[in-house]
Amino acid sequence: MNLDIDYYELLEVERTADEKTLKSAYRRIAMECHPDRNPGCDKSEAKFKAISQAYDVLKDPQKRAAYDRFGKEAFENGGMGSGGGQGGAGFGDFSDIFESFFGDAFGGRQRGPARGADLRYDLEISLDEAFHGKDAEITIDVATACGTCEGTGATPGSGKRRCNLCAGHGKVRAQQGFFVVERTCPTCHGRGEVIESPCRACGGEGRADERKTIAVNIPPGVDEGTRIRVAGRGEAGPNGAAAGDLYIFIHLSRHKVFERDGTTLFCRVPVSFTTAALGGEIRIPGLDGAEHVIVVPEGIQSGKQLRQRGAGMPVLQGRGRGDMVIQIDVETPSKLSARQKEILREFRETETGAECPQSTGFFDKLKGIWDDITD
Repeated sequence: MNLDIDYYELLEVERTADEKTLKSAYRRIAMECHPDRNPGCDKSEAKFKAISQAYDVLKDPQKRAAYDRFGKEAFENGGMGSGGGQGGAGFGDFSDIFESFFGDAFGGRQRGPARGADLRYDLEISLDEAFHGKDAEITIDVATACGTCEGTGATPGSGKRRCNLCAGHGKVRAQQGFFVVERTCPTCHGRGEVIESPCRACGGEGRADERKTIAVNIPPGVDEGTRIRVAGRGEAGPNGAAAGDLYIFIHLSRHKVFERDGTTLFCRVPVSFTTAALGGEIRIPGLDGAEHVIVVPEGIQSGKQLRQRGAGMPVLQGRGRGDMVIQIDVETPSKLSARQKEILREFRETETGAECPQSTGFFDKLKGIWDDITD
């Protein structure tokens, strides 16, 4: 087999292959030609090194872009990762040049193994659970440290050696005209070391996908969009690097009675027209399990809001609670007995207009408008 062929052909994938396809192809071929499975076979060893080099380039978006444009020349004779020379077709981006002059003091790239990726999980809970808080368990698929190599990426019993490309410095230099640009070594990714014999189980990544169940504490008072950080429960970093974090975003399901705005609970309550006229009490069971007695003043109108202090949602990571706001909706009776109708007719005969000043005033305004038109 000619090992100097195109990287995509080596990995037996299309040029449009995504990261997942590349990883799957690399692991499959690496298992087939791994030196441990083919002892003494120089051809298998050479193929294993070739596909490892191909995967190292294609899994990195910047190096892959350089390879797609310039081929292997991007990494030779002054290209990306070269130790010197002219040309420099694969310089990457402007941040590399900026970093070469000002270094890490002005936000240069972090050296050493990259931290694992952060993960997001969307969790829906009820308003009652948001009020009281809860202990929840979530199940996620996450890259964890490989159990075979314990996250090192190396076959158990093997070790690491100094990177030949950067001579163990973790950095390489390339010349572009009058400038000499220093960047992270593309072979060892700034570690200064490379794995001699990649772990067969994880293909040298030091990580393996695993389904995990994680316990999470949801504190009282969380709201829609609240973000809870679980440190170190994101994806494991490559080759033993630190894991990322898990971020849980809270979403609240619709409640059948209450609506929420911050720590305030809103509730629309229909009351009979007799209660609205004469006044009285209404009793509202709150999310706290207590029965809240709301005094309705006589003569209350629809749309009027009554506030019950301290009967709302807890303050997240604080003290106290918000309020409960009751909006009154006066209900006109639709089914009346003969006696009730008789009583209402008697009441209407005794009306003077002062009982309902708003309606009386409104019709007085209409009468005035009509008089102006007819004069």
